[in-house]
Amino acid sequence: MRINLLTGASLLLLAAAPLQAQTVLNTHRLSHALASEAVLEAVSTCAKQGYHVTAVLLDDAGKHQAILRGDGTDIHTLDSAEMKAYTAVSFRTDTIDIVERAKKGEPPSAITKDPKMILAQGGVVIKVGNEVIGAIGVGGGPGNNIDTNCARAGLAKISDRLK
Repeated sequence: MRINLLTGASLLLLAAAPLQAQTVLNTHRLSHALASEAVLEAVSTCAKQGYHVTAVLLDDAGKHQAILRGDGTDIHTLDSAEMKAYTAVSFRTDTIDIVERAKKGEPPSAITKDPKMILAQGGVVIKVGNEVIGAIGVGGGPGNNIDTNCARAGLAKISDRLK
């Protein structure tokens, strides 16, 4: 009986081992240097075109990694950039795509229910392979996809190092 009990306990421990290994996740996150470089490039790209913007970079959990408020920006650009990044990382897609889909029908209901989300272009997801690891949002451009283009410039600056 004692041997069976020990054998049963050993088997139980062996069976539980794979479950424990399955609870550890391998995820990616930008370094502070890459995050800072991306927001700097986004703001600089817009500034060269005469636009005063703010760029916010969030990780995949929606937490701040880097923020840069450009010279001469209005106060609302900080909230706008953050909401665009938050929306992009939440939906795991660029906000310009969400805007285009909304033009063909109703916007996703989460956007109308979550005050941290916004239906506006300017949020761009950051991926390593197919894994979304964050998003960069730009706010302050006068429309015409300017915010999106500046966010994409920030991402392009670091894209060769996203591995």
